[in-house]
Amino acid sequence: MATGKKRKRLITGFGVAMLAVLGFVIFFRQAFTTVVVSGPSMLPTFQSGERLLASSAYWLVGDIKRKDIVVVRDPNASGYIIKRVAFMPGEKVDFYNIPKTARLSDGPYIVPNDSYYLLGDNRAVSEDSRVFGPVKRSEIIGKIVIRP
Repeated sequence: MATGKKRKRLITGFGVAMLAVLGFVIFFRQAFTTVVVSGPSMLPTFQSGERLLASSAYWLVGDIKRKDIVVVRDPNASGYIIKRVAFMPGEKVDFYNIPKTARLSDGPYIVPNDSYYLLGDNRAVSEDSRVFGPVKRSEIIGKIVIRP
């Protein structure tokens, strides 16, 4: 009779372990996304076709800060874009990088709260915040954490 109780505990322990593995897999799928670089806008940092891992678990990988590389929903299409954070919320954007729609008569361009100003590393060919303006935090899919 003692062996029946022991077997039941082993099955229960195995079940708990399987639930923990399932929980980890669900967490990983929600917190991390694999993206593929497309185009030359982030040269020389990333080559077109390179695979990257982005995370939205900021409590795990750190909050978004200047010089981080982030993945954003493309404001002009159904895909995503990869850019570097150049200016943080509330910061003044330098004259050379202001949006094309900004007028000098309006004074200095300040990044709105809860938004980030993103620039590509290859500025000559990059369509970035100079074209589509600052990006709201809610549009950021995650920040690049590693190259798998």
